[in-house]
Amino acid sequence: MRSRRFLIVAGLVAVLLVGAVGAYAYDHSQRDTIADGVVVGGVELGGLKPAAARDKLADELHRRLARPVVVTFERKRYVLSPRVARVRAQYRAMVGDALAVSREGSIFARVSRSVTGGTVDERVRARIAFDDRAVDRFVAETVRALDRPPKDATVSFSGSSLGEVEGQDGVTVDARRLRRAVARELGTVGGSRTIEAQAEVVRPKVSTAQLAQEYPTVITVDRANFKLYLWKDLRVAKEYTVAIGAVGLDTPEGLYAIQNKAVDPVWSVPNSAWAGDLAGTTVPPGPSNPIKARWMGIFDGAGIHGTDAVYSLGTAASHGCVRMAIPDVVELYDLTPVDTPIYIA
Repeated sequence: MRSRRFLIVAGLVAVLLVGAVGAYAYDHSQRDTIADGVVVGGVELGGLKPAAARDKLADELHRRLARPVVVTFERKRYVLSPRVARVRAQYRAMVGDALAVSREGSIFARVSRSVTGGTVDERVRARIAFDDRAVDRFVAETVRALDRPPKDATVSFSGSSLGEVEGQDGVTVDARRLRRAVARELGTVGGSRTIEAQAEVVRPKVSTAQLAQEYPTVITVDRANFKLYLWKDLRVAKEYTVAIGAVGLDTPEGLYAIQNKAVDPVWSVPNSAWAGDLAGTTVPPGPSNPIKARWMGIFDGAGIHGTDAVYSLGTAASHGCVRMAIPDVVELYDLTPVDTPIYIA
């Protein structure tokens, strides 16, 4: 009886040993075969040997990896080609990852799965390498092209008009975020390969709506037509006929500001040949002082002042100053603060 039981046990052991050896041999024979259900970079590799798996990956991933990465912003496009980025797929490493996933679990689990037609159902990330320095250069160039400082709204001056120049928003691109996005697109095979750059809009300090507040008062002088215009909030408030500098003693052209003001000013006579014996002297207010009633200094001894020689208005007759009728200059004086811009054309 004992011998019979022994024989049964021995037979069972032998069967188990044979099964184990068979399972080991079968599992060993599958060590270089990728398990069914293993997908690498979107490519199904189940049942393939390493060489065939590499060929399939190369065939299916090459076209996807050949697409450039495109950064877009406000209808602008910046392209990074795979050649410049030195994109390369690491096919051997990807196949190695697929085989490693296929060999996970116990020998019995692997054999059972293979015999019963089971699958691993594992998705392995593609291994894509690229040149970090090329990406850094591309991102830096793109950011330089897109970044722009805000521009304040300003005024376009002429002798008889003021044109409003609109302000422009500035743009600051998030370079770190863009770098990460470019690297992510280069390192994957299923992405859109198109990135919309993220940027912060920087508003100008002076918008078009604020322009009138920036220029509450402006004076312009149209020398050709002997006119002076006073502008309030960018609209003509007053228009005056004036005299300007004679030939050779021209009223200075350009953009200036009212530097100083005086009521019934003393005339500091320029040390110039045209002043004759008065050159370098000072003349107090009175009949002999040609600067009547008010003075508004502009530049290098030139200014706006009143005159009783009203016959000279509408001509080029002064020694460089802008002459006005006395009632007009008194009115303008009261309406014009120091630092008011004055444009002479």
